[in-house]
Amino acid sequence: MYAIIDVGGKQLKVEPEEHVRVPLLKAEVGSQVTFDRVYAVRSNGDVHVGTPIVEGAKVVADVVAHGKAKKVIVAKYKRRKFYRRKRGHRQDYTEIKISEIVV
Repeated sequence: MYAIIDVGGKQLKVEPEEHVRVPLLKAEVGSQVTFDRVYAVRSNGDVHVGTPIVEGAKVVADVVAHGKAKKVIVAKYKRRKFYRRKRGHRQDYTEIKISEIVV
């Protein structure tokens, strides 16, 4: 069983009992979140594809942790002009555990 959901403008394929990192959500650790924008669901060999979403389908997940991803270095450089910039960025994320997929 799996579902394709929309989280923060990104489409993810999720399965029950799977840990997934998604863009930062405004939810507390230990709480449950529900995703209603389900684009496709596969269960017991049947595939349900929405137009654009599957009616009545939802994915329930538990918030496990919040954190920051590894640092990404952004460097700018222009030759012969002594223009150099170096900056780092760490993206915030929320780790969730998929508890159930309801069709």
